[in-house]
Amino acid sequence: MNCPFCAWSDNRVLESRLAEEGVSVRRRRECKRCRRRFTTYERIEFVPTIVIKRDGRRENFDRTKVLRGMTIACEKTDISQSRIEQLVDDVEAELQQRVSREVNSYEIGDMVLGRLKPLNEVAYVRFASVYRKFQGVADFVGELQKFERVAELDTLKARLERIAANMDEDFQ
Repeated sequence: MNCPFCAWSDNRVLESRLAEEGVSVRRRRECKRCRRRFTTYERIEFVPTIVIKRDGRRENFDRTKVLRGMTIACEKTDISQSRIEQLVDDVEAELQQRVSREVNSYEIGDMVLGRLKPLNEVAYVRFASVYRKFQGVADFVGELQKFERVAELDTLKARLERIAANMDEDFQ
């Protein structure tokens, strides 16, 4: 790091501490040549995630688009704005952890749907209707039937688990 006053490259760190809620490090430095002090900040540099749109265009991931879509889907539900922002944080963190810097837009949609489904069926179906481009009532009905099948499978699974537990007790 060159001194901003004399451009000398040799300096020493006097103090380091976390800044900006832990996302950067603030350092007080002193130039060994002119003895003037200056402050530097170190931040993690995130490589932008590129979203491949359905038509093949590429654009940088835009968190506000995901937030806006989820906010609209969650209108008049019991999901708070802070919870929605947390879900968007989760999607963004998952994208940052990926090895590939490119992601298809449908993968982001699937990430959002996966987070909405256990929270609120209405928000899930609203988001799915835009994301999957529902054309009519039949598309809505089909999506709702998926919920019914999953609920039936969950009920069946619970019954089988109870039967298995009873069988274990009988054999002990």
